[in-house]
Amino acid sequence: MTAPVQLALVSGPEDILAERAVDSVVEAVRTVEAEAEVVKLYAAGYQPGQLLVHASPSLFGGWTVIVVHDMDEADDALVEDLLTYLARPADGVTLVVRHKTGNRGKKVLDTLKKDGARVIEAKAVKTESDKHAFVKHEFRTARRRITEEAVGALVLAIGKDLRELAGACAQLARDVQGAIEVEDVQTYYGEKVETTGFKVAEAALAGDETSAVRLLRHAMIGGLDPVPIVAVLAMQLRQVGKVAAAGRGSSAQVARDLSMAPWQVDQARRAAQGWDGERLGRAIQAVARADVDVKGGLRTEATVRSPEYAVERAVLEVCRARNGDR
Repeated sequence: MTAPVQLALVSGPEDILAERAVDSVVEAVRTVEAEAEVVKLYAAGYQPGQLLVHASPSLFGGWTVIVVHDMDEADDALVEDLLTYLARPADGVTLVVRHKTGNRGKKVLDTLKKDGARVIEAKAVKTESDKHAFVKHEFRTARRRITEEAVGALVLAIGKDLRELAGACAQLARDVQGAIEVEDVQTYYGEKVETTGFKVAEAALAGDETSAVRLLRHAMIGGLDPVPIVAVLAMQLRQVGKVAAAGRGSSAQVARDLSMAPWQVDQARRAAQGWDGERLGRAIQAVARADVDVKGGLRTEATVRSPEYAVERAVLEVCRARNGDR
């Protein structure tokens, strides 16, 4: 039987990923040593010698997992005790060190790596792309399928809280049969979605300037990034264009031809009413300009405009294109 890993370093600021990493080490130890004890030490309340006491051999034998949290906040006593321990690691002990960021305790980190510690990254999940990748990974791990549009809707609905996003993924994977679609996200998280990109896009494509701007401003006051709003606008306009060009076939047939869901075809057909090719082209160009602007591409004008300004301008231009205004 393979002995448990004796040294592990969990590096990075993302708490939920770090917690999972620590849990994975504990679970791996317990597959070999089912009765392994877990001891948690925190930098904030650490007492000199505490680590070495817990690492001492027990009269009753058994394995101990010592998890040192917040190494990046460690005082000199904790650093010295860790270095002393690493000079002569104990049998029957797994040491897991949790370090979020910065250079404090660097000598300990270097020693852990030199001694062959298992390193697990808990990198920050900040950008919309990071969150999309996180959601897809959650569903792959659960062996479930989720559409790209549903991924976007879920990220928009939940926002910045990664722990809440993970919980939402788990709920959808548990409760929904078959592939998870945008409709499922709206069913479970409709109240959260209603002031995000999909509602903004819906109002803009209908030419409802007052509602679109109100929803947009409310979303951005709530901290929603302009980038996914523009992405949803672009997606909805593309779907309208594709469906309008596909002819009068049944929703099911058009959906198969365009790799869309039938309900998306029906939604795009409703949105297409009142649009023609020329005005749709103007709207798509406006959103394409906004996509460049919100990602930092607008730097040639005398005044550098904010991403918030860029997305609001695009929403207004879409509304005015729908209504035939110049």
